[in-house]
Amino acid sequence: MDMTTRLKCLLMATQQYKENKTATNAAKLQKQVEEVSTLPSEQLLTPGQALPTECVSGLVDLAGNPNTSPALTSCIVSLLEQLACDEESREILHSSFSLTSTLASIIHSYSATPGEPLVLQCLRVLQKLTYNTRVFQSMNYFHEVITFLMTNIQSHNDELITPCLGLMANLCRDNHSVQSHIKSLDNVKSFYRTLINFLAHNSLTVVVFTLSILASLTMNEKVGEKLFDAKNIHQTFQLVFNLIVNGTDTCKYAVDLLVDLLKNAKIADYLTRYKHFSVCVSKVLGLLHSKDPESAAKVLELLLSMCRISGLRSLLCEVVFKPAAPKLRAGRRQGQDADVKESGVALVQCLSLSVEGAEARTLQALQLLHELLEEALGADSVAESVLCYVEMLLPVLLDLLRGLESAEGDAQLKKHCTRITHVTGLLLDILYKLNVWLYAVSPPQLPGPPSDNSLSQVSSEALLKTLELMSKLRQQVKDMVTSFYKMLQDQRIVTPLSLALTSHHRESVQTALSLLFEATPLPEFPALILGECIAANNAYRQREAELSVKRVAVTEFPSTRINGSVLDSSISSIHKTVNGLAEKMQNGLALQEKPKDSLVSEVINVYEQKLSAFESKECRLQDLLEAKALALSQADRLISQFRVQQAQAEAEARKLGCLLKEAERRREELQCDLGNQVLEVERCKSDIEELLKHNARLQQDSEEHQTLKGAYNTLLNRLNESERLLKELQMAHISLTKQNDILKKNHETLQQHDDRMVALVEEKEDEIKGLHSDLQQKDSDITDLRSELRAEGQKLKEKEQERRDLEETVDVLRKELDKTQQARKDASIKASSLEQQKSQLELKLKQKEDELNKHSAMIAMIHSLSSGKMKNDSNTSL
Repeated sequence: MDMTTRLKCLLMATQQYKENKTATNAAKLQKQVEEVSTLPSEQLLTPGQALPTECVSGLVDLAGNPNTSPALTSCIVSLLEQLACDEESREILHSSFSLTSTLASIIHSYSATPGEPLVLQCLRVLQKLTYNTRVFQSMNYFHEVITFLMTNIQSHNDELITPCLGLMANLCRDNHSVQSHIKSLDNVKSFYRTLINFLAHNSLTVVVFTLSILASLTMNEKVGEKLFDAKNIHQTFQLVFNLIVNGTDTCKYAVDLLVDLLKNAKIADYLTRYKHFSVCVSKVLGLLHSKDPESAAKVLELLLSMCRISGLRSLLCEVVFKPAAPKLRAGRRQGQDADVKESGVALVQCLSLSVEGAEARTLQALQLLHELLEEALGADSVAESVLCYVEMLLPVLLDLLRGLESAEGDAQLKKHCTRITHVTGLLLDILYKLNVWLYAVSPPQLPGPPSDNSLSQVSSEALLKTLELMSKLRQQVKDMVTSFYKMLQDQRIVTPLSLALTSHHRESVQTALSLLFEATPLPEFPALILGECIAANNAYRQREAELSVKRVAVTEFPSTRINGSVLDSSISSIHKTVNGLAEKMQNGLALQEKPKDSLVSEVINVYEQKLSAFESKECRLQDLLEAKALALSQADRLISQFRVQQAQAEAEARKLGCLLKEAERRREELQCDLGNQVLEVERCKSDIEELLKHNARLQQDSEEHQTLKGAYNTLLNRLNESERLLKELQMAHISLTKQNDILKKNHETLQQHDDRMVALVEEKEDEIKGLHSDLQQKDSDITDLRSELRAEGQKLKEKEQERRDLEETVDVLRKELDKTQQARKDASIKASSLEQQKSQLELKLKQKEDELNKHSAMIAMIHSLSSGKMKNDSNTSL
């Protein structure tokens, strides 16, 4: 059966049990829950899937219902406990399904019987859910759970004390609302006394839970100062480190306790002076070999919290970066029984181990290494052991940058990108610190560029590669842009850039040009110094090329380092050589009286060429001397600037140190004043509370006196009444005794009468039996008559049905008749309207005929008149 089918069966069983809470449905649902418990937890708590979410939500609702059977509730809680296997699952159950409130309601329902196994089971699951989870007072049954825990912690039930203390430690840690609520309760002092008594308990688990609660509640109070003072804190340190090293179930609570204690400045100072600190830290680092990612993560969390304290960070560096044995320097893995001096290697091996679910541990290890190496490499002098450690660490870091296959999913890709971000940040910091240290130890000398194999050349290439990597990652890594531009504006970047720009390697020149393009717009970029440095490098290269000519005067000097005195001596020697040649030429010309003109001209040309060559070399040497002098002045200026900046920094540091000391002194004074005021307020509060308690006791005594007085009067009245009733009862007893005698006599007579009545009853029973047989005969007759009556009734129903059919037929005919009558009425109305219209039309026709007659008369008249005129006209014409 696949997962979907099982979940559908579980959902159906849950709905059936909600509708009808029977034992059968409960058994079916319990069976389905047991089957689903075999599935992996990540399949049931996958976000975005409706079916698993609905199943878990239904189970949580059933568990919180008080009408659900305890056996079924226990089975559901077992499944939910199995689901809460990791931090992500616990967060989903707490936030999405409100399992914490559900378990609190179950505990509240069974608060009258705290020894029930279901209560212990809920406390265990609730302890898992609330670890490193903030719980608010708005949670359902919050106050009831706090009261339940405090009540059972102060009880003598050993089975309940440990889970209640663990749950209380989770609720109080880093939760000010819970702490304030507990401190405001009336029985908080007795609760404190109970916790202090638990410090002498045989179980170390109870002691750790108790210390965690006391640290959360009383750290800044008088009770906490007494508990964690200089006398007791070393024992606490030893206890916590023993629990962590031994790897018990309470290891994470011991780590949390030490982390909380280190938040107090005094306790952190006590830990820096703890004599066994180095040994304990070495043993704690040995736990990183554990295959349990959660334990290793807690150890790294403790070490990171120690790194946040300046005094402890230097001590951690001494422990981690101690020289390792030769085998460990070669990179071989060692077991957990490695020597204490070789404990720092466990941190490197923690990065190389590939354990499932250890991603958080890897990131924490990278953060820890970043803090420690920043401390160690930022010192004035870097030890050789630190450099060996970095040499051992670099291959592991590069191995973490391996590519990821695309088929592994988005989640793995996200984890891989996060890991790459941390690794690149650590590598950049290491490279930057090492380059700064190398330039501080052996700064490059100007103007001569070193060879490719020298330390300065290698350092320059490493620095440029670091800058190139920072340029590519500046958008993906936080604060990388600021660090990148800050390094580009540093004056120490001039030498690597000048060496790369004048290099004969194509990649170095391209890298330097791209960085120069990024650095040119910056306001504090030393462009002028860069130009002078490049010019000096070019002059040096030109000088080396010219000095390759076979000249003894020049080749005697070393080509790699030439100072000002050597250059002056070479120039003076050249002048002497030129003057000597001139004198010999003059003497030779004077001695020879008859030289040939061609020979003299050739000799003169040769010497002129040599002289011009000497003059050009002299000019070049002079230029080289000026370039070296300029570079020397630049170096002096840089040194003076550096010294001024160093003096300013030292002055500011001294000033800030004075201000810090003054602030610390004022803080201590204010803290003492505040402590005195708090003590005075607490003393006044205690006095007021004692007076109020005394007044309440007096009022209570007065009320008790009045109550006792009223009770005495009531009892006295009841005594008198009881005596009177006793006398009456004695008289009644005498009369009842007499009546009893009379009743005995009557009983005997009634017994005889009863015997006679029994005989009569037997005779009557015989008669009843006969009547019963007659009655049965009558019943059979009645059944026959009833059957006949049913037949007649059936016939009557048929007749009634026929009558109803006839009535329906009559109704139909009546309706048709009504329709016919209505149609006849409508036709008569239409006929009357037509007759009326006919009469109207006839009247109109008569009117039209009259008008026509009139018109015809008029036409005839007009006709006659027109004919008469025509006759007159004809007569006139004639």
